[in-house]
Amino acid sequence: MTEEPSLRLIALEPEDLEVISAHTQDSILRPTDMAWLPKAGRFTMIINRFNWSGANEAKKRSGRKPYERRRAALNFDRVTNVQRMNIRQGEDNVLELLAVSFETGDQADGPEGTITLVFAGGGMIRLEVECVEAQIEDMGAAWGTKMRPDHNFDDEG
Repeated sequence: MTEEPSLRLIALEPEDLEVISAHTQDSILRPTDMAWLPKAGRFTMIINRFNWSGANEAKKRSGRKPYERRRAALNFDRVTNVQRMNIRQGEDNVLELLAVSFETGDQADGPEGTITLVFAGGGMIRLEVECVEAQIEDMGAAWGTKMRPDHNFDDEG
């Protein structure tokens, strides 16, 4: 398995968050891996992100563990408030991050707004921010996994 270079991205515009969302889709974490530091205006998460950029290439290779996960720090700065919905606390709870999105605030031309973290099972975290300022950085080597996230949507009902 050829290891890809470490990921390090900064988001300063809503479009940049779309790139971070793509790289963090299907990341797993525990509620204890998240913290809001109100005095610093920072919301931080330690995630185990699935390496989607290498997943298609890995599918072509043979091997016992063709896919990769990496531990990464995902930080949001300039956060003024945090709201959680359907996030069960506890060491045994595992969350799966599905998407990161941004919605502008009351002033459509202003930089403030809400960053929403959407989790599998209906969980959400809303971050009220002064502006988009986020970063993700890998923290160490990748490890192999046989499991590839699967999004099986039922077309019925």
